[in-house]
Amino acid sequence: MARKLDNKIALVTGATSGIGLATAQRFAAEGAHVYITGRRQAELDAAVKGIRAAGHNATAVRVDSTKLGELDALYAQIKEEQGRLDVLFANAGGGSMLALGNITEEHYDDTFSRNVKGVLFTVQKALPLLAEGASVILTGSTAGSAGTAAFSVYSASKAAVRSFARSWILDLKDRRIRVNTISPGATRTPGLLDLAGPDASQRQGLADYLAAQIPMARLGEPEEIASAALFLASDDASFVNGVELFVDGGQQQI
Repeated sequence: MARKLDNKIALVTGATSGIGLATAQRFAAEGAHVYITGRRQAELDAAVKGIRAAGHNATAVRVDSTKLGELDALYAQIKEEQGRLDVLFANAGGGSMLALGNITEEHYDDTFSRNVKGVLFTVQKALPLLAEGASVILTGSTAGSAGTAAFSVYSASKAAVRSFARSWILDLKDRRIRVNTISPGATRTPGLLDLAGPDASQRQGLADYLAAQIPMARLGEPEEIASAALFLASDDASFVNGVELFVDGGQQQI
């Protein structure tokens, strides 16, 4: 039986843990040769080792997506080794919490650099490699369309990401490149739990609080977001373009 991404070349940025890693694993299991990126070499090495140990094809490249020279080197390597890119999941990003009144220039610059600048240039610099009809997936967030105390800068950055998709489908329509946004709700990832700090009871308290806001009464799992990303990457979504796909247990629908 043919797999959904057989003979495809895919790139997943920010793939050393959480949603990025789960998606890279799923893409590879579905037949893609997956390039993964991250900023931390040890975690990157562990991630690619795990994918290969499962018998799948993966290549790791250390990249900070906010640094344009590193993106150039990444795409030069993919061009030399594969010649094209069929799926791009611009997933790298992140943020932290600061309430209005305490927001610093450094906080703003870090968040927008990772979530807006990094996404913009990850996609723009990939354009010469993207195949006709390629799929581009951007990582948004439910925070981009809802208010969250002490999270306004992160929320604004994710709203910008969603806006990118709306315009980019027009810029890329002649090449039939689809651009969609996947917006996870609260998902059990290191990045989410780290917002509560290192204390185990505080981390569990955050998880319990967030689960209580979700109609399904639990957090999402990275593998569930990966399944949605696979749909958007595959031909199953051949007529899905410019959407924001919420994978949030219904939180944004109430």
